[in-house]
Amino acid sequence: MSGALHKGHRARFRQRYRETGLESFADHEVLELLLFYCYPQRNTNDIAHRMLREFGSLPHLFEADVETLVARLGCSENIAVLLNLMPAIAKRYFNKKWGEKIILDNPKTAGEYAQSLFVGLTCERFYVLSVDARNRLNHASLISQGTLDEAAIYPREVVKAAVHNQASAVILAHNHPGGTLKPSRGDLEVTRQIVTGLEFINVIVLDHIIVAGDAYYSFAQRRQFVAGYG
Repeated sequence: MSGALHKGHRARFRQRYRETGLESFADHEVLELLLFYCYPQRNTNDIAHRMLREFGSLPHLFEADVETLVARLGCSENIAVLLNLMPAIAKRYFNKKWGEKIILDNPKTAGEYAQSLFVGLTCERFYVLSVDARNRLNHASLISQGTLDEAAIYPREVVKAAVHNQASAVILAHNHPGGTLKPSRGDLEVTRQIVTGLEFINVIVLDHIIVAGDAYYSFAQRRQFVAGYG
């Protein structure tokens, strides 16, 4: 690609982003745009395609550690750090965006907040979101952290978190790093156990949110086990 053509291509990409955001960009184009700021004079289209072939997807690329990126891509440490920063920046952004006393009174808000808890994670985690009588978040308690495939969930730990954080109600949230949104048999059973356990202390379960990638599954939307938002 000649210098003038190369410069024009980058200018068109930046203008397209300013006009439409990233919605119209394919994954390799998102990466190509990011790499403009790593490779001032090179054709980043080819580099972006090679990176995605090596890791399979943007999440897998961004979630790799710096040493793995350098080893598998043959890139500099600076470039590897930039790629690795993407999930961490996104998580910091979401955490700051939500601020204090978030109101979680519907599946959409609860689902989007739950998504922010799992940005960039490759292992399964389970949170209990304790809310007051007006559905304002008191605390997001990390109950368990597991391997890529599973996390051990103990209903008594959920009860303890609800009591400690003076919850009127709770929202359960966990992620499926493997990418499937469908609740497992274990997900259904532990939800039932937690709902039953919390009944003894007059705390209701509003929802159970499962997050996979950029999507979420709400038990409340499907009227499964939980009380819903009223």
